[in-house]
Amino acid sequence: MVISLVVLFIGGGCLLIYMLREAFLNKVIEHELSFSDFPKSLGSVSIFFISDIHRRKISDKIINPVKGKADIVVIGGDLTEKGVPFEKVKANLLKLKQIGPVYFVWGNNDYEVDYHKLDAILLELGIKVLDNTAVTFESAQGEKFCLLGVDDLKQDRDRLDLALLDAEEKSFKILASHYPDITNKILSEHEIRLVLCGHTHGGQIHILGYSPHERGKIKRLDNTILLISNGYGTTTIPLRLGAPAECHLITLKWNSDLEGKI
Repeated sequence: MVISLVVLFIGGGCLLIYMLREAFLNKVIEHELSFSDFPKSLGSVSIFFISDIHRRKISDKIINPVKGKADIVVIGGDLTEKGVPFEKVKANLLKLKQIGPVYFVWGNNDYEVDYHKLDAILLELGIKVLDNTAVTFESAQGEKFCLLGVDDLKQDRDRLDLALLDAEEKSFKILASHYPDITNKILSEHEIRLVLCGHTHGGQIHILGYSPHERGKIKRLDNTILLISNGYGTTTIPLRLGAPAECHLITLKWNSDLEGKI
């Protein structure tokens, strides 16, 4: 009986250590996606995507490997949450600015804090908030790539229609949203080729392989391609199982023979 308890205690301790390790990994997953309608004159565009930072302090272990490789940074919401000092948020943003220009969409936990102050910090640091708006990048030949972003969906703040109006009509479009559910509002005629999102933490903890949410992945839908990230941080408890912490370096390029290859 005593031996069984000792084995159980040791096993539980090992599992806890493993779950802590998964929660605090500094893993950058690289993806390359090719599209026949990507602006050929842009060559390629690389995006560093990170979501659900919450309470974590961003490590140089994810910053240094992508310096010089990413053209822009996209924060997919839940940059912070209630109880996180703004000094820590600012330090994280300064880290991300070392990579390149930073763009941000709101998540539900960002509204738990004084979001007017958070908005002011973002403005002070020159970070573009994509709150139902879009930003356009144009090649010397006039071909255009648009990054759209929508506000918090669960609070009915999202207006995809406004973001689309702000985007160039004849452009290659990708969308950043905190919620994967935004794909339910995308029509094929919107021509949004890729959606970047987080929120679910990839289920965060999978018991016997099961969780209410699926693990982070890239998947092809009828109306777009969707990247769901496990996210970088955690909420409630700093533990993960089967959905390790991650962020992403996504390279978009033209190739007529590899349409949407994942």
